[in-house]
Amino acid sequence: MTTQCTTTTVEFHRFFNRKVCARFDGGRLTSDAGGVLLREVEQHLNVFERLAGCFTDYRNAQRTEHSVEQLLRQRIFGIALGYEDLNDHDQLRLDSLLALLCGKADLCGQDRTRSRDRGAALAAPSTLNRMELGKADKAQQDRYQKMVADPEAMDRLLV
Repeated sequence: MTTQCTTTTVEFHRFFNRKVCARFDGGRLTSDAGGVLLREVEQHLNVFERLAGCFTDYRNAQRTEHSVEQLLRQRIFGIALGYEDLNDHDQLRLDSLLALLCGKADLCGQDRTRSRDRGAALAAPSTLNRMELGKADKAQQDRYQKMVADPEAMDRLLV
């Protein structure tokens, strides 16, 4: 018995002015397409925006390319897709699908401010590490760890 596939395209929520669809005829491929389904669920629950509200960001806005929400998306979607180590993001920062999941308009990172970052749409592991390690008592003065989570706000949101 052979399988009869009648659907050639599956449509998802739009991404800015781009159409997001799953097709079965080749093109740009990924083994992490299940992340698009997670994105669909998150679109309905809006968890990442609310979770980003639990952070205080002391970074200089003019020198910041990745919002706290985008960093949370990158880290959490990465974990959900099986990439729990921060060093995995050396390669994942080049991944167009993860950039789509994180809400980056420039999926290939061609418009990045610094030339050394071009081609990588997402944050480096060091930036994600600074987000995870930020301490409330030192954040305003610290040179690197300027994002601080409010654990009580996170508890109220998630519990």
